[in-house]
Amino acid sequence: MPDLMIFKEVIEQNSVPFTALIDQEGKYINGKWVPGKSKEVPMTGIVLPLNNDDLKYIESGLYTVKEKKLYVVEPIKIDTKVSYKGATYTIQAFKDLTEYTDVHIYLMRHKENAQGETNV
Repeated sequence: MPDLMIFKEVIEQNSVPFTALIDQEGKYINGKWVPGKSKEVPMTGIVLPLNNDDLKYIESGLYTVKEKKLYVVEPIKIDTKVSYKGATYTIQAFKDLTEYTDVHIYLMRHKENAQGETNV
């Protein structure tokens, strides 16, 4: 198997900040279960729009221009909520290239609020 292509330095040089809402595990306190809370964790990565090839070959449904790709070195759990430029997204699987590179690529699925309006 070939060596991994290392892009960590490229990712770090071209990153933008975003915030991940990481769910903390619950715990028992005085015999009662207390669910975990979300913790805001600042992260960085490369955020790009989906291109025509992405839209053409993706099987998992319809996409809008609001969905984005996220390139990060550190893995993020699927279904994690992230905030980027005032909008909320949900992390979904996109392309698994970890056999070849140190980069994790995710789909940032745009989330609308309860009234059907976007979080922009």
